[in-house]
Amino acid sequence: MFARGKDNAVNSRLPIWLTKRVPSPDTVDAVNLMLRDSKLNTVCESARCPNLGECWSKKTATFMILGEVCTRNCGFCAIKVGKPDPLDNDEPRRVAETAKEMGLKHVVVTSVARDELADEGAGHFADTIRALREAIPGVIVEVLTPDFKGKRWCIKLVVDAHPDIYNHNIETVERLSPSVRPQARYGRTLELLQAVTNMDPTVYTKSGIMLGLGETHEEIIQTLRDLRSVGVSAVTIGQYLRPTTDRHLPVQEYIHPERFAEYERIGEELGFLFVASAPFVRSSYNAQAFSEKLLAQRLARVGVASAG
Repeated sequence: MFARGKDNAVNSRLPIWLTKRVPSPDTVDAVNLMLRDSKLNTVCESARCPNLGECWSKKTATFMILGEVCTRNCGFCAIKVGKPDPLDNDEPRRVAETAKEMGLKHVVVTSVARDELADEGAGHFADTIRALREAIPGVIVEVLTPDFKGKRWCIKLVVDAHPDIYNHNIETVERLSPSVRPQARYGRTLELLQAVTNMDPTVYTKSGIMLGLGETHEEIIQTLRDLRSVGVSAVTIGQYLRPTTDRHLPVQEYIHPERFAEYERIGEELGFLFVASAPFVRSSYNAQAFSEKLLAQRLARVGVASAG
């Protein structure tokens, strides 16, 4: 039990399970220099991810395309909000070249929301996927996209470029969605994920949930059921941590690791192919573990087909 302040949030003192060791800076600095030289953004930095040091020390990163300024103002996100810069048409090539230089076999690409663009940035996603495929044969490409306001033709632009994994986060339970994601919709997220599967059943869909915003146990289970009902294959569940105290939603509860383990078990029972549930889990945290599972499954299918 943690003391609550006047806004009903837990106090600022983090429980012991939400502390992390700082890794050796050598590889982190090398990745940072590589990204700066390529003039690329990562969501690791922009969203103030607590796993930045760990992931960069393993030479993994989530590339953030379409600039570093978002047109939406979600209550949980640390990314800058305002008027974005014009599109950088050379960015897809630089992402691919940098991913190749880093020796990546699984590349995660996300973006800010670009509501002012006719295609919401979908074409830029498609260009980046194609550039990665050309630069790195056999690469696993995972995209984490905005909702494109539900525009089917925008979703299809991305799907037709053939990402291996299409991730779009539902973020929270339906009751809290209007306050957590005021410019998005819970139902629209489910519709997007269903649309991806309908357009190309070979693309795996994935989504993520944050805990600690005031949701109930029953609401979390219902959200997992809703995601499975539209065919989502993988889900990530992590602890919400408030980026700033002035403009972001307060943390209502720090969830114990044992409860995260329970949600992982429940997710597996519901039929998800992959469930990552722990306090520091984020959308692309240890994403390669999922891709390795996918590759093993694909090889098994090929083996069965060959035997037949």
